Amino acid sequence: MKLFLILALALTAAAPAPIEPKRIAADVRKLSSDEFAGRGPGEPGEAKTIEFLSRSFAAIGLEPAGESGKWTQDVPLIRLDRLPGAQMSLTVGRNTRSLQLGPQATLSLRNAGSFAVKDAPLIFAGWGVVDPSRGWNAYDGIDMRGKIAVVLANDPDFEAERDLGFGGRALTIAGRTGTKVAAAARAGASGVLVIHEEAALSWPYSQAGSGDLLPAFSFAPLQASALGFTSIVRQDVAEGVLRQLGFSLQALKVRARNAGFRAFPLGSTRLSVSGSNKATPIISRNVIAKIRGSARPAEQVLYGAHWDANGHDGGPDATGDVIRNGAIDNAIGTAELLEIARAFKAGPPPARTVLFAAWTAEEKGLLGSEYYAAHPLFPLATTAAVINLDPHVALPAARNLELIGPGQTDLEGDLRSVAAGAGLRVDPEPSPGAGWYFRSDHYPFAQRGVPSLAFRGGRDLIAGGLPEGDRVVKSYNRACYHQPCDEVDPSWTFAGTAQEARAAFDVGLKVANSSAWPDWLASSPYRAIRAESSVQRVSPKRQ
Repeated sequence: MKLFLILALALTAAAPAPIEPKRIAADVRKLSSDEFAGRGPGEPGEAKTIEFLSRSFAAIGLEPAGESGKWTQDVPLIRLDRLPGAQMSLTVGRNTRSLQLGPQATLSLRNAGSFAVKDAPLIFAGWGVVDPSRGWNAYDGIDMRGKIAVVLANDPDFEAERDLGFGGRALTIAGRTGTKVAAAARAGASGVLVIHEEAALSWPYSQAGSGDLLPAFSFAPLQASALGFTSIVRQDVAEGVLRQLGFSLQALKVRARNAGFRAFPLGSTRLSVSGSNKATPIISRNVIAKIRGSARPAEQVLYGAHWDANGHDGGPDATGDVIRNGAIDNAIGTAELLEIARAFKAGPPPARTVLFAAWTAEEKGLLGSEYYAAHPLFPLATTAAVINLDPHVALPAARNLELIGPGQTDLEGDLRSVAAGAGLRVDPEPSPGAGWYFRSDHYPFAQRGVPSLAFRGGRDLIAGGLPEGDRVVKSYNRACYHQPCDEVDPSWTFAGTAQEARAAFDVGLKVANSSAWPDWLASSPYRAIRAESSVQRVSPKRQ
């Protein structure tokens, strides 16, 4: 009996604290309150957010893991605010029409100071793909100097009903808008117009249009760009112009859907753009905490979540609300980060060090996580895994989890194992064409070879099944994603959030107490990058 009591006490002491939905809810309500003003980098809400996170990590009992013994890592940025008076107009034949910035098109000027281009020719570049490995180069032999590239969203085979070498409906890195903008810039273009299509981009035009005045950010010092601007044009506006020229959008897609396609002029159409940017240097901050490993403290497991939302500088919505509180995106992920830290701290110290990082400026291009990955405070070679917390939606309890970017790393097997233990299945993400694997903070680590896992709560709800889950997700995406109405709903139970956080905790705990190293699957493009640093890892690989 005495031995039984000793064992029972030992097991009780070792058992981690449960993931508690009420604690997650309290942190979400706090972070997404108007007090935090939308958590915009460089805005008043940032200081409150950094203070709250630092104080929360300290209260949990974590150690600072930032620079020089602090909780934070400085991230030097340049904030670009477009000044009033910017204009964009299209000339077709003898007719010139102004485009309403926001309602009809967005305008992002890429340099500080004034910019103007007058009557620049429009060049249709199809999907704008330059990928020698696939034999595609839309600009081969085309002089783009002083011209504007007009590009389609997503990959050439997104709607083709056959694989043209881009994996079907699963977005590739070549199909990302940022990749296409970079390709057009290398070709010499003065600007890029992206034709908005909701299915291809996975979000409605209203998301971009309502955020037209949100500031852009870049790393400091600001590098001058030969590309003057980028713009997203509402689909019906673009189609109207194409009809005037005798083209249809669908016919242009068919024409561009082959590797031999080359960019060509859209008749005599001309675009004029003018405007100015104000550039302001700021220091934003990542917040990083740790639990020191008991056996192998020089090896790390890293949990990350971005603390930022879109602030209050983007203008009011139809109700007059100016604060984009970011309750789902990403106060929920940040609250999960804190709750997982509590669960770790409640149990015995893990063998490996566990890091908890709250990233800045994810909404501005993954800038906080990219900065850490380029300037790591702990070696990436000895970072065993990255687990990203960016759930994107608030759901009730479900029967499943959704894996982002399946087929990458053996961490997916760990996720399936812990999910099965909780009575959940793991399904591939239902919208691979959205390219979520490239759109969140694990990606800078994946690019550098660190095995990275991204998933979220599933939509096969216990109450209502897939139809109800799809309804909730679609409603949020259409109405509130990146909008002021991304606020806490009193009806949220946070049950799905707790399922998500518990699975993330269980995977990380398994890796943190293992001597083996997660790896990329043989088919993953990141496997070779990881292998380059193998001599720095002394523990055995997984069997």
